[in-house]
Amino acid sequence: MLLSSQLVSSAFETVVIDAGHGGRDKGGSWGKVYEKHLALDTAFRLERYLKKKGYRVVMTRTVDEYLTLGQRAAIANRYKNAIFVSVHINKASRTGAAGIETFYYGAKGKALGQFVQSNMISKVGATDRGNKKASYYVLRKSYNPAILAEIGFVSNSGERQRMKKGFYRDALAKAIADGIIAYDKRD
Repeated sequence: MLLSSQLVSSAFETVVIDAGHGGRDKGGSWGKVYEKHLALDTAFRLERYLKKKGYRVVMTRTVDEYLTLGQRAAIANRYKNAIFVSVHINKASRTGAAGIETFYYGAKGKALGQFVQSNMISKVGATDRGNKKASYYVLRKSYNPAILAEIGFVSNSGERQRMKKGFYRDALAKAIADGIIAYDKRD
C-alpha cells in the first residue's frame, strides 16, 4: 500500500479533475437535483480514490463556484504531464434517455476514454452509450489527454434516483479511478 505522500510510477504525473458546472451554472437539473452538486460530489470521491493510490490530483473547483470553460482548460494546461477528467451528468428532453458516455477529442483522450467508459459500464451496469469524439471546448483546448464523462441522465427518473445515492456516486467514482489506473498501466 502506498502512502498518500508517495507518487506512483506513472505515465503521467497529475490528474486534473473538473467537476462540471458550478455557481450560477447549475448544469442539468430536475426539480432540486442539480448537476453541479452531483458532479462535485463525484469528483471529490474520485479524488479520494486516486490519492489513496498515490496519484497527484488537482481539482478545478472545490466549492460551488462558477468557472469559465477557458479557466478550466487553463488550470488543466498548467500541468505538462497530466490527464484531464471532466465529470458531468447528462440531461435530455426525452426522459427515457439513459446511460453513460465518455467524450474525447484527440487520440490520447480516446484511449483514456475507452478505459474509463468500459470500467464504468462493467462496474455499474448502466446502458453503454459509448466513447465518442466531440469538440467540446475543454477537450479541444487541453494539451494533455482529456475526457468528459457523462455519468448518467438527471432527466431519467431511475438514473436520477440512483445518482442521488452516495453509494452509486461512489461506485462511479471508483470505476473512473479504476479506468484511469488501467490507462496508466497499459502496455
